[in-house]
Amino acid sequence: MRFLPSQELKMEQDINITITDREGKVHKIEAPTDMAMNLMEVVRSFEIEPEGTVGVCGGMAMCASCQCYVLSDTVLPEMQDDEEAMLSEAFYVKDNSRLGCQIQMTPEMEGLIVELAPES
Repeated sequence: MRFLPSQELKMEQDINITITDREGKVHKIEAPTDMAMNLMEVVRSFEIEPEGTVGVCGGMAMCASCQCYVLSDTVLPEMQDDEEAMLSEAFYVKDNSRLGCQIQMTPEMEGLIVELAPES
């Protein structure tokens, strides 16, 4: 068995993303892409916001508690009708708003930078 230096132990499936929480603190995260997680689940699992304040609907695009502003030029999947409808009713919506529950953690999300929208 061969041992590698610690920086090489990073899982190949992990991607680097940056999340700014609702208080302005920046979190640099190594998010797994091999667990079928979305951005909302990453925020919850890394406890970036208090429990019960993000993903209230469980990731069904029905509450906008995981709304975020995409600050990087990362190419995201096209917005589906349910996400667009929810954002049309949400508070603090901007042109770069997306629902975190609709952004899957895939290798293509490497370098994603988001800021969580204020709690409504």
